[in-house]
Amino acid sequence: MSGGLSGRVALVTGTAHGIGAAIAAMLRAEGATVHGVDKDTLDVTDSSAVTAFVAEVGRVDVLVNNAGGVVGQTGRPLEDVTDDDWRAVVDANLTSTFNCTRAVIPGMKDGGWGRIVNISSGAGRSVSLTGIQAYASAKAGQIGLTRQTAHELGRFGVTVNCIAPGFVLSNPSTQKQWESYGEQGQRELVDGIAVRRLGTADDIANGVRFFTAEASSWVTGQTLSIDGGHAIF
Repeated sequence: MSGGLSGRVALVTGTAHGIGAAIAAMLRAEGATVHGVDKDTLDVTDSSAVTAFVAEVGRVDVLVNNAGGVVGQTGRPLEDVTDDDWRAVVDANLTSTFNCTRAVIPGMKDGGWGRIVNISSGAGRSVSLTGIQAYASAKAGQIGLTRQTAHELGRFGVTVNCIAPGFVLSNPSTQKQWESYGEQGQRELVDGIAVRRLGTADDIANGVRFFTAEASSWVTGQTLSIDGGHAIF
């Protein structure tokens, strides 16, 4: 254990499996006390529930907004997307990030220190591979919210950064997506990645380790693509 976050308290959303679980494990290894939540333990789209949870936890020094996903949706023509479908994805990814960030900020300001990392997606910098308009829009919105809150909160000792993962085979949704490509589609996807492999949850957790480190106090408002070099093509 390195102990770089010894004495710090972290809140990580979306920790049931995959990327969120790896981030929570990494933060614990760095010495933080970690509160991990998922949809079964906290509805992060419900601002009142989030506020109450944070009040119960007390001070939060590190927030990782990882909850999100496609909410079981698949790509459809824009004219077939319902209001409810749109809101469900935007709320799961963007509104949840806003709710959690707003809830922890007073404590971070009081303590004069904070690290917020938003887990966006390559879809937020390009397009959704599965054609889900709300997902690409919400993930782009997370990047915009990262910049704006970094600008606002830097004077209080709080940094806000973002990670845009490439294709990481880490949960049932991504497994289903991977299988849908078939052998040729899988080969083409990997061939478009400079290092010629899919990402792992630990690859993303390593990015969070960098952004949450004390040594990264002059890094804020940034979006880091962790995608094996896919975005350079």
